[in-house]
Formats: sequence, structure tokens, C-alpha cells
Amino acid sequence: MDTATARRLLGNFEGKRVVVVGDVMLDEYIWGQVNRISPEAPVMVVDAGRYSHVPGGAANVVNNLCVLGAKASIVGVIGEDEAGRNLVAALEAEGADVSGLVTVTDRPTTRKTRIIAHSQQVVRVDHEKRIPLELHAVEELIRRFESLCANADAVVLSDYQKGVLAPSLIHAAARVAAAGKPVTGNLKPRALSADSSITVITLNLAEASAAMNGEPLDTPHMVHHAGQALLERTGAAHIVITQGQHGLTLYSASAPGVPHHVPPREVEVYDSAGAGDTVISAMTMALVAGASPADAVTLANYAAAEAVKKLGVSTVTREEILAGF
Repeated sequence: MDTATARRLLGNFEGKRVVVVGDVMLDEYIWGQVNRISPEAPVMVVDAGRYSHVPGGAANVVNNLCVLGAKASIVGVIGEDEAGRNLVAALEAEGADVSGLVTVTDRPTTRKTRIIAHSQQVVRVDHEKRIPLELHAVEELIRRFESLCANADAVVLSDYQKGVLAPSLIHAAARVAAAGKPVTGNLKPRALSADSSITVITLNLAEASAAMNGEPLDTPHMVHHAGQALLERTGAAHIVITQGQHGLTLYSASAPGVPHHVPPREVEVYDSAGAGDTVISAMTMALVAGASPADAVTLANYAAAEAVKKLGVSTVTREEILAGF
């Protein structure tokens, strides 16, 4: 892809309507310094200096989409707690539509607290319930999802295995794909089935290996075998397997046995947290903007290269992506 094509596609991002459905969370950060070891145990003592929080999980996908120029809506669940209120406020500050968020009383808002000292993550504490939602909550999510999809240009499924993406919700998304709208998904292996026939499914190497019953994917041949097998198993139009320092590969049902590999960009990787969210956000926007699947994954690769330069869960602007060309 040349710079002119990238500029044209990025310019077409503005105002696209995208619905994200999945596991939202709040990413919290405690920033501090380590100056001593605890006398109670051989562990570091972090002197906390400042606190911050940003949308995470599916909410980070929404954040990425908003920064890329989309009119993004989120469908998911939050608890009746401070974390949920902070998450809603952060999303609204970016211009996101939060009318698809359902408040449930029997579970907290998923919250991940990272303690950072000297620009290094020391430990992460998770506050969450990883159980399926009650049927009435799933039905309400589907109702709000279908209402928002009426005016959407695309849909993103963001699966962090917290219980939101029930099979019936994935089936509802597949119906949107059947109607001709791009539906992309970061789906975990246990969510993959013949009923997950959406436009693009993205997996990292570990997820693809798990989806292949633990088969090691340590050679290009094994990765290609997995990509083709997952195309057949899921019914998706495309499978993308991200491979970190080895780039990413697109497999298409319309071109069996002819993968499209995008090599990695040579950048200093500072933090890969949230890079998958950036990939699927940029790829989805590119598809809606008129890109071919090959150009969409290429643009997503450039976006990911910018994201991993930053500490913590982050977003990437169109200007940052274009500067890489």
C-alpha cells in the first residue's frame, strides 16, 4: 500500500458508525517508584505517586474507533459501582454512545489494576466475575444490539471471556454479516464454531494454537494449516492470525491456499497491551472505508506498530498511522 492509498482510506474513516459488543472493563494504573524492599517479605515497596484509568477490553476498541474518527457505540454490561461510572464517563468524554450498556446488580464492572514503577509493570490485580450472564441480561443486550445495528456501518465483537458474548449474541452478529455489513471479531477459541460465520475473525498465535487443540504453530507451514482449518471450521470469510514480531497473515475463503502475509514493521516494542484492540479497530474502519481485506490488514499492521510504542493500553490517531508510511 502506498501513502496516497493510506491517506485516502484514513480520510474515509470520518463519521463511520460502528457498534462494538463485548466485555468492557476499566484499566486502572497506579504509578510510583520503588526505593526499598519490604521488611515483611522479599517484595518491592511501591511508593504510589499518581492514579489514572482508561477504558479497557471492548471499551478500548470503542476508544480506538472514536480516536480514528468513528461514531462508535458500545454494547456490554457494567456493575452498579464506581468503576462502572468511571468507565461510562471516560467513554462519553471520547464521544461514544453508551446507550447499549446494561447495568447488572450481581457482578462488578471488570477492573484491572496495574501497578507501574520506573515505567515497568510490577503486578496486575483483576477484579471480575468470569461467568455467563443471566438469560434476561443476554436478551436485553441482544435487543439493544439489534436496535443500534439498524444504522451501523459495521460491527466489532470483542471477546475477553467475561461472559458477555453468549452464542445467541454471536448469532445475532452473524445475521448482520449475512445482511452485507462488515462484522469483525476478536473471538477466543471456545467461541469459535460453525455458527461464527462473520466477515473477519482475528486470533493471535496462542489463541490459534488453542483453537487447534494445542497444536504448536512454530513454523509458517503450521500457521498456514491452522488458518485454512479455521476458515473451514468457522465459516468466516477471512481469518487473520497475528504473530507479534513475525507480522500477521490473512486467510480468505475466496482464495483458499493463498495466504496474504504482512511482515512486521521494525519498531521498538514498549508495551503490547491493547495492540489487538488497535488491530481490529483499524482493520474494521479500513473495510468500511472501502479497503480490500489485504489493504485493511496492512493498515492495521501500521496501526499496531504505533500502539506498541506506548506504555499501557493506548489509542492511535490517523496522523500517527499515516506518518509510518
